[in-house]
Amino acid sequence: MKRVLCSIVILLGLAAACPAAQEVTLMLDWVPNVDHLPIYVAKEMGFFRREGLEIRILAPSETADALKLAAASKVDFAVGYAPQVIVSAAEGVPLQVVGRLMEHPLSTLLFLEGKGIQSPSDLSGKRIGYTVPGVMDVLLDAFSKLNGVKGITPVNVGFSIVQSLASGKVDAVMGGFRNYEAVEMIQQGMKPSAFPLEQWGIPDYDELVFVTSRNFAKSNPQVIRSFRIALDKGIRTSLANPEKALETYFRAVPEAPRNLEKEVLGKTLPFFARSQELDPSRWKMFSAFALRWRLIGRAVEAERLLWKDR
Repeated sequence: MKRVLCSIVILLGLAAACPAAQEVTLMLDWVPNVDHLPIYVAKEMGFFRREGLEIRILAPSETADALKLAAASKVDFAVGYAPQVIVSAAEGVPLQVVGRLMEHPLSTLLFLEGKGIQSPSDLSGKRIGYTVPGVMDVLLDAFSKLNGVKGITPVNVGFSIVQSLASGKVDAVMGGFRNYEAVEMIQQGMKPSAFPLEQWGIPDYDELVFVTSRNFAKSNPQVIRSFRIALDKGIRTSLANPEKALETYFRAVPEAPRNLEKEVLGKTLPFFARSQELDPSRWKMFSAFALRWRLIGRAVEAERLLWKDR
């Protein structure tokens, strides 16, 4: 009887020492892919749980859904693209940026080699596609004016980036990723080339970031701290052992296209954020650029947009 009582006491003590993890929801920007690898590594290797979180990963129906749902507190966190976050903030959407996944743009102006395009000015007079209306068409306009590109015909190609280039529908596409679309083109026997945005007049920015609602940020600072710690561990683990991280990801996402994802990972690793520190100066610079080129209609206060750990 004493042994039974002792066992009960021990179990109760362990339960008190290890409280149930708090469930939080995270909506991705799109379907799971290698860009999200550190998130899955942090989940599968227990980094979130060690910080007291049980994370539930969701995929949106549309890329714009994640930011809207986070702002409305329908999900706790969401992955978003920094330019779209700036646009949403300028429209009064109550978001807070709490972390980052990619610390440089993946977006490029993508084209095929052998088409006579050596410098941006060679794009003059050509048909140029863009991916996200209201964002990438504006960046295309800014890129063109900053680099002496004249007389282009913009074409909304949506996400048919590779198909549009392969068929000759367009000569280049603004918004193609330097990891996914570039690898997909290579695997289809094409030779891609690109003008990285940050090298041709568009300010450097954090491509993929984590956002939440202002209400959630105000009420749950410890959850945000724990989330950032676990995410940082996921990134560092992925960088230290990419092959193991990729296998962890494939176990979590068995439907992922293995041949494509393996090749993409090598091009993605240099872009993962080396820290979760959000640099207000970079956000100020990009928001000022966005206002100048009419991506947004009013100024965005970076200090208010970025979460600060008090």
